[in-house]
Amino acid sequence: MAAREEESLVVVNGEEEEHDSRERFLLRYFLQEWKLVKSLLDDIVANGRVIDPSSVQKIRSIMDKYQEQGQLVEPYLESIVSPLMFIIRSKTVELDAKPDEILDIIKPISIIIYALVTVCGYKAVIKFFPHQVSDLELAVALLEKCHSMTSVSSLRQESTGEMEAKCVTLLWLSILVLVPFDISSVDTSIANDKSFGVDDLAPLVLKILGFCKDYLCSAGPMRRISGLLLSKLLTRPDMGKAFASFFEWTHEVLSSKEDSVVNNFRLIGVMEALAAIFKTASRKVLLDALPVVLNDVIVLSKSNGATRSPLLRKYLIQLTQRIGLVCLPHRSPSWRYVAQTASLSENISMSSTHLLAPPDHAVFAVSQPESSDDQEDEDMDVPEILEQIIEMLLSRLRDTDTVVRWSAAKGIGRVTSRLTSVLSEEVLSSVLELFSPGEGDGSWHGGCLALAELSRRGLLLPRSFPQVVPVIVKALHYDVRRGPHSVGSHVRDAAAYVCWAFGRAYYHKDMKNVLDQLAPDLLIVGSFDREVNCRRAAAAAFQENVGRQGNYPHGIDIVNIANYFSLSSRVNSYLQVAASIAQYEGYLYPFVDELLYNKICHWDKSLRELAAETLAALVKYEPKHFANYVLEKLTPRTLSSDLCMRHGATLAAGEVVLALHQCGYVLSADSHKRMAGIVPAIEKARLYRGKGGEIMRLAVSRFIECISLSHVTLSERTERILLDTLNENLRHPNSQIQNAAVNAVKQFVQSYLVCNDKIAVDLVSKHLTHLTDPNVAARRGFALALGALPCELLTAKWKDVVLKLCSACQIEANPEDRDAEARMNAVKGLISVCETLTQRSASDPENDDLSLFVLIKTEVVDTLLKALDDYSVDNRGDVGSWVREAAIHGLEKCTYILCKKVRTNAADDHNNESSSLFDSSLANHLIGGIVKQGMEKMDKLRETAAKVLQRILYHETVTVPFIPHRETLEEVIPNKASLQWAVPEFSFPRFVQLLKFRCYSKQVMSGLVVSIGGLQESLKTASLSALLEYLREEDEAKDLKQQQSRESAICDDILWILQEYKKCNRVIVPCLKTIQELLDRIFRNQEAYTLSFYTGVMDSLAIELRASKKFEKVDAGVGILGSIASVSEPISTQAFSQLLSFLAHQYPKIRNKAAFQAYLALLQNKILVPADKIEKVKHIISVTCWDADTESTQSQRLELCKLTGLDYGVVFKTRNRRVTRDRISALDENASYSALVDSSGF
Repeated sequence: MAAREEESLVVVNGEEEEHDSRERFLLRYFLQEWKLVKSLLDDIVANGRVIDPSSVQKIRSIMDKYQEQGQLVEPYLESIVSPLMFIIRSKTVELDAKPDEILDIIKPISIIIYALVTVCGYKAVIKFFPHQVSDLELAVALLEKCHSMTSVSSLRQESTGEMEAKCVTLLWLSILVLVPFDISSVDTSIANDKSFGVDDLAPLVLKILGFCKDYLCSAGPMRRISGLLLSKLLTRPDMGKAFASFFEWTHEVLSSKEDSVVNNFRLIGVMEALAAIFKTASRKVLLDALPVVLNDVIVLSKSNGATRSPLLRKYLIQLTQRIGLVCLPHRSPSWRYVAQTASLSENISMSSTHLLAPPDHAVFAVSQPESSDDQEDEDMDVPEILEQIIEMLLSRLRDTDTVVRWSAAKGIGRVTSRLTSVLSEEVLSSVLELFSPGEGDGSWHGGCLALAELSRRGLLLPRSFPQVVPVIVKALHYDVRRGPHSVGSHVRDAAAYVCWAFGRAYYHKDMKNVLDQLAPDLLIVGSFDREVNCRRAAAAAFQENVGRQGNYPHGIDIVNIANYFSLSSRVNSYLQVAASIAQYEGYLYPFVDELLYNKICHWDKSLRELAAETLAALVKYEPKHFANYVLEKLTPRTLSSDLCMRHGATLAAGEVVLALHQCGYVLSADSHKRMAGIVPAIEKARLYRGKGGEIMRLAVSRFIECISLSHVTLSERTERILLDTLNENLRHPNSQIQNAAVNAVKQFVQSYLVCNDKIAVDLVSKHLTHLTDPNVAARRGFALALGALPCELLTAKWKDVVLKLCSACQIEANPEDRDAEARMNAVKGLISVCETLTQRSASDPENDDLSLFVLIKTEVVDTLLKALDDYSVDNRGDVGSWVREAAIHGLEKCTYILCKKVRTNAADDHNNESSSLFDSSLANHLIGGIVKQGMEKMDKLRETAAKVLQRILYHETVTVPFIPHRETLEEVIPNKASLQWAVPEFSFPRFVQLLKFRCYSKQVMSGLVVSIGGLQESLKTASLSALLEYLREEDEAKDLKQQQSRESAICDDILWILQEYKKCNRVIVPCLKTIQELLDRIFRNQEAYTLSFYTGVMDSLAIELRASKKFEKVDAGVGILGSIASVSEPISTQAFSQLLSFLAHQYPKIRNKAAFQAYLALLQNKILVPADKIEKVKHIISVTCWDADTESTQSQRLELCKLTGLDYGVVFKTRNRRVTRDRISALDENASYSALVDSSGF
């Protein structure tokens, strides 16, 4: 007895521990939010209402996180729902006394409960609703009050709870109407009503029906919940009259010809309610109403409303299948396939039996005998209307919308489960007819879904596999081209679902042959499908079959390779996953055939390129097969009339030849001849012309590169043809074709032309000639090609090559010849040439010539530093940034070249001329130029400059000497990865520290003013903040002398910029904006450096603003003049005089701003005008309409000059000349178009 008690105690404790561990497991996911939710709920329960509306939004936002994992919330539903519903119930009792106040309490609580319904589903939530009999009248009264409310907003975030209150009340009623008493006995309103008859419907029922009918017209969730409530209410035994009345009403609605929005929603609601009723009600009750409903469904399915509304068609199909289920008695057919139940104990016993018994008796049948139901099939009475129902379901498998097809497929499965085996075979035959070649993608998709449903329910017997499996294989590869795209991904996904269903439904003995047939196709789809969902679906189906069907060869290894994450990338799927799977027996040849016959001719160009690379990756497993079979198939396809086919075949042929060479496989002479003849044949067929010529050029360039790397034997004639082809591709305007041609030239020349001196010299000369070609595309391509040439070809004319490329890097004198891409390619080509030549010098020190390195220092570096000032702009924007970026990388490589040479020669001989190749002056210019790019407005350039400086400072093998203030630079640019140099808030505060050093300050300030005065507000804010913070650093330390020193240095740098970039609007305009910002914020003191700064700025403004028509420049200049005029110094009078001159400017906005700045100057500086006249001057400036014509304000300007003591002729001399010129031109204002443009200010 004690032992039993101890055993039971252990069991109880074990259950408690299991429960506690489950709770801890769930809390691990929900604990963090639960603390917050619990506190908010406790506050609501304690107050009996929601005090803070934000708490509702907090709870709802937390619940929204669990939309896909609602089961994690379910353990807490009782703790959340029960107290909240208790508040709603208790407040509903007081509803008659204070209806509006009570509703305001209920609505926010309903929002919380409905949020739980959306996350966990209504079935899990309503279990915790109160369901006393007395609550029925309370819920109806609450619904009556809620029914009159209207939602304030249709947006969920702005909801105030009207819709949620209705939904929660309807859900509450759906459980209350299940009370096990006659509803009329619950309704207190009829207790004293003597007129109430026995057959009359209770008022509560009439109210609920009325509300539900109204909500069936709604577009919101109330429609669905109303249907649920009606299905629970009308299927009660005491609701016969209400049931009949409702069906009469539905017949009227379904028969209505009204075509309106409200009626369309009502039709959907009625169909949804009928479907719910047919799902819940007993077969006996529904048989009487069935003919009328079926007739209405048939008529409605042919109407225009059903054609327009997929949702209506979905509910029509749901109702149709449930009508079919009502027609057939519920039965579990004996002919259905019953899979073996997986059990560990049974498997262990089976394995032991397998050891003892012969193999033939080790496995027992898992399907029931099919002969046992023959007599039952003959006796079964099948209604006549069933054929019509099944036909409707089959026709909807062809529907255009997936939701309708899916519902129809489930209906086929449910109805077939109640049919005889003979009829089920007929249904299967009808489903298989959907896969005929003439059917569309919708039919194939619907057919796959139907087959999956039949399989899941055991209605597809193994004897039908020979008919079904070939169809599924075709569906796995279904892809139909339509214009520039294809359709079929949904079909392939559904076919993978069928295979998944096979794995779950059938025993491994019955699936052995099927899996052998499906496995290669599933892995083909899993590895090579274009869509990620199809790849993952096929892999999941394969995994399901491997896991459930037993010991499939290499199954576990393949499942580990082709997993959910590895298949997310198409490139990884092709090049890694497929290549890994192909090593296992039985997969290589299907993979090769799929790539060869389907993927290299795919409509998607990127897929063809991947297929070619994947073929090359598979060569290592069977080189002979690729050399004899694959190349033989690819060669004629390179001349196919189909563009996709010939493009993919050309790419694949080149990749396979290269892969065979890398594997060490030697091609036959005949194969060499065939490969050598592909490009001449393409040339002869003129396949570069017309549509697709560009991608064929790309493919041919790659093919030439591959055969060059493979050293395919070529005749002299073929070599010339290939070289001409590459030259044509080099002059093509498409940059991708040029880059592909450059890569091909590099390998082709190295393999075939290095030993031919004559051709080599001619080739270099022709390339140099093309650097000055009027065709910009030729200049671009051949500049890159020069950089790809080997050292053997460059040696003879290396100096000419370097100097010509240096010349090509400079901005062209003729504006029509300017091309930023040509200059960028020239920079890249120049650097490549220098690297090639210096590598030869390093490998042959005996023939070392310092003249090359001297040329690099004097010419190449100087050219690259000039390229950093390339700020060309066209309709694409700052195209000069391409040149600057290439120049930054070029300077880095030149630095390494020169430093390596200095170090090498210093190790051999300390007294040589090489020590001067890299000196402090060069280092200063080089680092300063790159630092300047690190301060400019383009994020990409800042990041590039910072990373280049980082590599120069911390290079592992090359130490760059003479870098000024290296320690500070290393602090500014630490040796850390993943620093966010492209973020202005990160980069500017660091680089601005270099303003301390005179060797960097001018370059830093040159870049900084462009960023501060730019158009991008965020960039302006970050750069200006960094500069102001830099100026405040010492101010906070109370070192006034250091602060003034910094300000003085910045003033000097700005004045240098104004002189260096005189009349260059790209720099001057943002520089003037920067000056204006600094004058407004900092430079208000009267130190000597500020006075000289004011003078320098005034002198520059006199030059820059003279006859300038650029509005931004003049606007910034006027603002500067106003700031200087506000300072109490003699320079202010001159600034005020210039400021007044702009009162006659041609732009009204400038005149207004000049007047505004003059007024402000008079307020701040009392010495500009005599004290007795200052008020009069301010009055004239403030009341005059400066937007008016300049002639109408001439008298005001004259009076201002008299009052201020200025000479009118001196102040407005420029403007008078302008007016005179305008008057002269006005005599013949339409004389020329240029006069019109000039007068417009452009």
